[in-house]
Amino acid sequence: MNLLEVKHLSVDFVQGSQQFHAVRDVSLSIEKGETLALVGESGSGKSVTAHSVLGLLPASARHPRGGSIRFEGKEILETEEKEMRQLRGNRIGMIFQEPLSSLNPLHSIGKQISETLQLHQRFSLNGIRQRVLELLELVEIQDAEQKMRAYPHELSGGQRQRVMIAMALANDPDLLIADEPTTALDVTVQAQVLGLISRLQQQLGMAILLITHDLGIVKHHSERVAVMTEGQIVETAETSKLFLNPEHPYTRKLLDSEPKGESLKTDQNTKSLLESQNLKVWFPIRKGILRRTVGHVKAVDGVNLVLREGESLGVVGESGSGKSTLGLALLRLVQSEGQIVFDGTSIEKYQQRQMLPLRREMQVVFQDPFGSLSPRMPVERIVGEGLEVHGIGDEAKREQEVISALREVGIDPEIRHRYPHEFSGGQRQRIAIARALVLKPRFILLDEPTSSLDRTVQFQVLEVLRELQRKYLLTYLFISHDLKVVQALCHHILVMKDGKVVEQGTSQEIFQHPQTAYTQELLEAVLE
Repeated sequence: MNLLEVKHLSVDFVQGSQQFHAVRDVSLSIEKGETLALVGESGSGKSVTAHSVLGLLPASARHPRGGSIRFEGKEILETEEKEMRQLRGNRIGMIFQEPLSSLNPLHSIGKQISETLQLHQRFSLNGIRQRVLELLELVEIQDAEQKMRAYPHELSGGQRQRVMIAMALANDPDLLIADEPTTALDVTVQAQVLGLISRLQQQLGMAILLITHDLGIVKHHSERVAVMTEGQIVETAETSKLFLNPEHPYTRKLLDSEPKGESLKTDQNTKSLLESQNLKVWFPIRKGILRRTVGHVKAVDGVNLVLREGESLGVVGESGSGKSTLGLALLRLVQSEGQIVFDGTSIEKYQQRQMLPLRREMQVVFQDPFGSLSPRMPVERIVGEGLEVHGIGDEAKREQEVISALREVGIDPEIRHRYPHEFSGGQRQRIAIARALVLKPRFILLDEPTSSLDRTVQFQVLEVLRELQRKYLLTYLFISHDLKVVQALCHHILVMKDGKVVEQGTSQEIFQHPQTAYTQELLEAVLE
């Protein structure tokens, strides 16, 4: 008997008189100890299918008659909520896609993991603490005892994802639903985490439903693959057979959608737009009743860089290497030491009031589009908010600017009155780019803008960024752990580790002749 069996599942979302068919007649099964990969573009219905298994769909969702979800032979669609709570986090664990949105910002990491144990296990307080430490060490978080007391915002994206994995595995589930489990992780840590999940799977006999857009992960970490598009599964096959002989045109399209292309040609005599000299961001470590400073976390430690107008600089390195902190320091969003020069003017001592006029010229697109877009505002207000802040144009003029920016990134302006939760991940990221673009900036910080997107949508977003750069001579600082994406867009690359630059050069130099062992390790992880 299959551990999980889904037959003819359909899910409709009803809003007033409108009805949207998110999942249509989906059937799949998973045996005990097996890994089934569910792949497809953003908005194809992968996550809706997974959330159906756990009964986590919103009130607007409807299951037309005839569908069935059975876990160990028991019908989930007819199970009472009280019984479902016993299944969730206990027999069925889930790693959610966006850790920053899924973790409670008001509670420490230790408390959030312990809540899962308290709901389903009978541990003493000391027993819970020991189990939390074991789980954090299991997912290879360093200084686990210290991290127990940390809050989500104090961890890097990769560390937050590891915490989500620890929570999902807390009660040794029979089925683990992993919704993009390595989205926020760099290439070297991806391999470690996937290896960890595989070892635990063998140890516990756990089945895995692996939802991912990374076909490299699918190839090496699943027995079977189900390919999904527009709410339907179009092909299911053994992994090796699917990669050797894909039958459906959509499957072939997915396999051909690796990031490719080259950065735009630039003039080496173009003037410098952004520079830093010996840039440092040190966070104090305070201990004792008097909170004396006993040391520093050197997030950015003496970084020098030059970014010319119309060029793209890729910043790569493992989670916690200081990439995002470097970007925030250059935008004067965190305190730093050292020189920062923008368009010939030193801005390192500028206060927020002095920086305000420059904010029009220096924009940012964050890693997590769902977390960075206000859920209470429609797209029109989100994109146009910067125009209001800077007092640009009247209401009619601002509306036209918003429409123009949405068109530039390939979003239909007619849907500008909708809210962020009504869009797929790729659409939300395009909206975030439109929000930055509407102010007509000269420099954009792109912090992991494609990390949560499937390969086909990554390719589309890269094409949008490349076209905008060509059209408006934009300058990008592109932070990413995905070296294939960096290679497709960036002219120069800066490799960071533990807050320091270990290597920098042109994209061609870094990829063809890496000088340091660390850079070679990053490249090998990509090529595997």
